[in-house]
Amino acid sequence: MFYEKVYEKLRKVPSGRVVTYKILAEVLNSKAYRAVGSAMRKNKNAPVIPCHRVVKSSGEIGNFSGEGGVKAKIKMLEKEGIKIKNNRIIDFEKVLFKF
Repeated sequence: MFYEKVYEKLRKVPSGRVVTYKILAEVLNSKAYRAVGSAMRKNKNAPVIPCHRVVKSSGEIGNFSGEGGVKAKIKMLEKEGIKIKNNRIIDFEKVLFKF
């Protein structure tokens, strides 16, 4: 049930924007940041549920369990217009989505 709530919120993050594991947990009144990460790993409906848009609070890309790993995640984000250098989002605050 928690995963479904995470996915429901994540669907609201538009193309060209990112959200953090922490923000997703907090919007669900939870501190289960790691559980949000587990939900991303178990997401079987990408890219409908855009787990590639979930990043670390530091602006780092983080992991990606989808096909192609982190390199694929970076390509998807760049295709949406997000600029990345050294596995970190440039202008992180400008592309960060807040509910």
